[in-house]
Amino acid sequence: MRKIIKSLQLNLILILTLVLLFSTVSGQSIRNLKEELEKIPGVMVFALLSDPMFSESYELFFTQPVDHNNPDGEKFTQRVLLGHVGFDRPTVAVIEGYSIYTDKAGEITKFLNANQITIEHRFFADSRPDSIPWDYLTIKQAAADQHEIITALKKIYNKKWVSTGISKGGQATIYHRRFYPNDVDVSVPYVAPLNFSKEDERYYTFLKTVGTPECRKKIYDYQLILFQNKAKLLPMVKQMAKTRNYHFSMGIERAFDLSVLEYSFSFWQWCGSCALIPDRTAILEEVFQHYIFVNPLVFFEDSDIRNNLPFYYQALTEIGMYGYEIEPFKKYLKDTTNITFEFNLPVGTENASFNSESMKDINNWIQNEGNYMLYIYGQNDAYFATAVEPSKNTNAVRMVNPKGCHTTRIESFPENTKKEIYKILQDWMSEKPKSVNQGSGGSKEEILEIF
Repeated sequence: MRKIIKSLQLNLILILTLVLLFSTVSGQSIRNLKEELEKIPGVMVFALLSDPMFSESYELFFTQPVDHNNPDGEKFTQRVLLGHVGFDRPTVAVIEGYSIYTDKAGEITKFLNANQITIEHRFFADSRPDSIPWDYLTIKQAAADQHEIITALKKIYNKKWVSTGISKGGQATIYHRRFYPNDVDVSVPYVAPLNFSKEDERYYTFLKTVGTPECRKKIYDYQLILFQNKAKLLPMVKQMAKTRNYHFSMGIERAFDLSVLEYSFSFWQWCGSCALIPDRTAILEEVFQHYIFVNPLVFFEDSDIRNNLPFYYQALTEIGMYGYEIEPFKKYLKDTTNITFEFNLPVGTENASFNSESMKDINNWIQNEGNYMLYIYGQNDAYFATAVEPSKNTNAVRMVNPKGCHTTRIESFPENTKKEIYKILQDWMSEKPKSVNQGSGGSKEEILEIF
């Protein structure tokens, strides 16, 4: 009996030893993520049901200064989502340009089997003070927000980091990396424009050359059809607006005019199909149904403008935008002045001026210091008009998806190119990354631009 008891005791000791050894080696079981998060000063932590890829998920609210040059001044809380895979895994920082639109794992997170944090942009949605002090909505202040969050979480996740963002989030990813180049190891901005003025004229050149002449003519003819049938279409548009609870402080006629001007940009941005554009043989209902399908009208709706006031402020003061060429449509417009987006500036900021030095500084950094930057673009995306063009002075790659648009992601590329992109990313995230200029970039296809 004593032998049996002694044997059981030895087995129990062995089991406990193995459990302890496993816990120590894995580094997972003996660490409590929630407790570590709660130790970060000024952070509120809430459990979250999220992507099943993550073993734990949390919603975090970081306390941030409105002005990072005055850390003891006014504060606001900034929303961050965290998806945990493992302390021994890399971490992807998704830098949003607007509000957080999803808690799902992105394609880079999945590829790297990584943790993921998603940072809402300052002054959008849940990350804003009661009254927005617009002077502090700058790329430098936003980058400082992201730096504070990443710095705090790097104490928990100390493996490799990659930052990424889409569209305005892609822009914010570049800006953050310029001001805090050592926060992350690699950056992957998607479809990010680099505008040099509040009405960057490169968009006009692009819209005159993208696609085929036949498709561009079909777009122009459809815009003419909309203007020429405005009196018949407006009652249908008003009924649609009523059904969808749209409101237009600018007046629905002006919103209609602007939406027709917006059509060509929206068409190329969102992968429009030339085959689906109605021509002059189409009945009015077909013309209207296509208009509803594309529907740039919502871009000028009150709630959409209100939610995006921070975007318009940034676009018109620092990060730039586009405008409309009205000459071909002047006879159909009441307003024949040069139309840009100043009418969407927040109340009290109407006289704000554009700081052209900000994007010059960003471009100078891109050309000379922007290393381990992997830029993703769609060839037909309207925002490709002002795409980043890195130089040979940097270790950077620009990948352009043939005929791709603003929805372009790594998974959108042809299979061979997709493998090439992931190969570069995997190499850059290794302990000893190679320069693409030393051969790790692989084949130089037309759509693979290595700098």
